[in-house]
Amino acid sequence: MTQGETQVAAITAEDRQALVDSLRRLLEDKSSEADVRRTMETAEGYDPALWRQLAEMGVVGVIVEEDFGGVGAGPMELERIMEEAGAALLCSPLISSGVLAAGLIQALGDQAAKTRLLPGIADGGAIATVALAGPKGGWTEADVSVVASAGETAGLSGTASFVTHGQVASVLLVVARAPDGLAVYEVDPHAKGVAIKPLPTFDHTTRLADIAFDGAEGRRLAATRPVWPAVEAALDLTRVALAGEQAGGAKRALDFTVDYAKTRAQFGRLIGSFQAIKHMAADLLLETESAISAARAAARSLAEGAPDARAAIDLAAFACADAFSQVTATAIQMHGGIAFTWAHPAHLYLRRARADAQLFGNSTFYRERYLQALGA
Repeated sequence: MTQGETQVAAITAEDRQALVDSLRRLLEDKSSEADVRRTMETAEGYDPALWRQLAEMGVVGVIVEEDFGGVGAGPMELERIMEEAGAALLCSPLISSGVLAAGLIQALGDQAAKTRLLPGIADGGAIATVALAGPKGGWTEADVSVVASAGETAGLSGTASFVTHGQVASVLLVVARAPDGLAVYEVDPHAKGVAIKPLPTFDHTTRLADIAFDGAEGRRLAATRPVWPAVEAALDLTRVALAGEQAGGAKRALDFTVDYAKTRAQFGRLIGSFQAIKHMAADLLLETESAISAARAAARSLAEGAPDARAAIDLAAFACADAFSQVTATAIQMHGGIAFTWAHPAHLYLRRARADAQLFGNSTFYRERYLQALGA
């Protein structure tokens, strides 16, 4: 039985739904549109009080192994959680710390690093992120641009770009090119030789940074497997999480757009009675349901260790990104001029959709990889 299969067996459908329901209630109370607008303009870009509540609920440590203070759940629970986070436009470093960083630490298999880092990540006391992408924004092995000297304690040089929540992280996990191949290093973001530059973002709910290393000291993490496959394993979890966020965001945008069509009157009729609006709504429903199906199928394939898991994840990566972008763009059209204003929530969802579509690889990259898998 694979690790994923063990996780599926350990978490029942009832447990999963209970966690999702509890999270939904919390986000309805603490991540309203007004909360999102307030939080996204703060320097941190997240609400520390809500972050603590998410950690206490088990959301931050949902994939962290139980031995290290986490829930020990798998991709299916993660995906459902992220649907709720996407629906609420949650402003938090959840994907950065609780998914990508935690997933990488566990995939590497360094027991000392797990003991040292995972409990803090799970309880929300530490925020970790992964510095991987190069200046072109690619998330492939070829895009790694930071280099490291030899030794367990190494000097790092170069720049990692588009680091998610890099400016609020207390732990940096840097993927770098060592003399003997790729390695991952734990770096203190406040150490000498580390310069963090926040980047302007189209989506104000997202935080990105460029991080330059000039001889910065890094502590090499041990790896029980080749490093790039471990990175890819963490990225697969992250892709599933992002697909869930996109599917949840698309569903929420569809819901408030349909509600608007049921109440907005024009020329003496509700606009929802117009044939053109009905057709647009039907198309958006198809896109949304397809995205949810793709995200959940990818999560299940990854959890079960299915042979076609990579293809399912790639399919979800581009299908959910495209669906979220299309739904939010069409939602603005269906609302008319009001949705083009900064005050309307449709504007926020469109910006999140456009930003998510470029995060951890774009649709073109995943579509090409999916087609290559079909050809193979």
